[in-house]
Amino acid sequence: MEAGMNVLHDMGIQATRYLQENYQGSQDWFLFISFAADLRNTFFILFPIWFHLCEAVGIKLIWVAVIGDWLNLVFKWILFGQRPYWWVRETSYYGNTSSPAIQQFPLTCETGPGSPSGHAMGSAGVYYVMVTAILSIALGKKQPTIKDQFLRTALWAGFWAVQVCVCLSRVFIAAHFPHQVIAGVISGMAVAEAFRHIPSIYDTSLRRYLGTTLFLFSFALGFYLLLKALGVDLLWTLEKAKRWCDRPEWVHIDTTPFAGLLRNLGILFGLGLALNSQMYLESCKGKMGQQLPFRLSCIAASLIVLHLFDSFKPPTKVELLFYVLSFCKSAAVPVAAAGLIPYCVAQVLRQQDKKAL
Repeated sequence: MEAGMNVLHDMGIQATRYLQENYQGSQDWFLFISFAADLRNTFFILFPIWFHLCEAVGIKLIWVAVIGDWLNLVFKWILFGQRPYWWVRETSYYGNTSSPAIQQFPLTCETGPGSPSGHAMGSAGVYYVMVTAILSIALGKKQPTIKDQFLRTALWAGFWAVQVCVCLSRVFIAAHFPHQVIAGVISGMAVAEAFRHIPSIYDTSLRRYLGTTLFLFSFALGFYLLLKALGVDLLWTLEKAKRWCDRPEWVHIDTTPFAGLLRNLGILFGLGLALNSQMYLESCKGKMGQQLPFRLSCIAASLIVLHLFDSFKPPTKVELLFYVLSFCKSAAVPVAAAGLIPYCVAQVLRQQDKKAL
């Protein structure tokens, strides 16, 4: 088993070397793709846009992203996947010959296990939701025409182009092996497809949101404590990241497994708070919620406010405080985008209507 994995890892290292040597001029593009594929952009950019254009799609984006990333965490804890940037430094596979030299970047030194790729899984799930949503809205149940077939082909071609770019980016920066990004894409699509058959997410009560959040956290924490009691350290990758990353400042606490877990659970809980708030009911569910100017105003205001909000970085010196503030910050994102901002926009528009009269 180990010998087979060593061969697979070596093939991945060779792929990374090939990309770095032959596509060095595309370095900025690959770094941008890895940045753009981060789930943070789903929450801060894609969610407010989709939520105010088609509420159901925005809600599904959150569920697919959060549950997908939670499953990704569990898979990583089970599979114990290596990452190229530390495996190539530690392995005895190359014997007396020198190990291949691969370059590191500011986005390389993630601290969690490598399999499956979280970026690939998240990107596949999120874009699968968007593509299927556009096709459902544009085509419906009518008999497909040639234009419809062209639209379907173009959208799926774009979907796969994005996934290929994300996979190549993660391999280029030595954050993942090829088999890990492939597993991530397949897993992400499976999660998104599963949520096509779970309509209950669109009218879930606050109690169920709270229960789901507590269950996901309790399961992950319980699984961690159980394996730790059995002598398995699920944070074994953190030491490797600190040891083998070329620059200490590239190792970020927000890439640790529990940081991602609390960040995502905060998003889910915040969505439950927003959808069950009086602000949401009075704005998005009122008459004004059906008007395009109101929706576009909410999108513009949300993108501006959330961009400013994202600039706030919780202090990292005290880990517990960092985790608590990360949860609270994430919970505030959907509360602002789906509750507070629409309510404020509705109040402003109502005042303008009164003045016009």
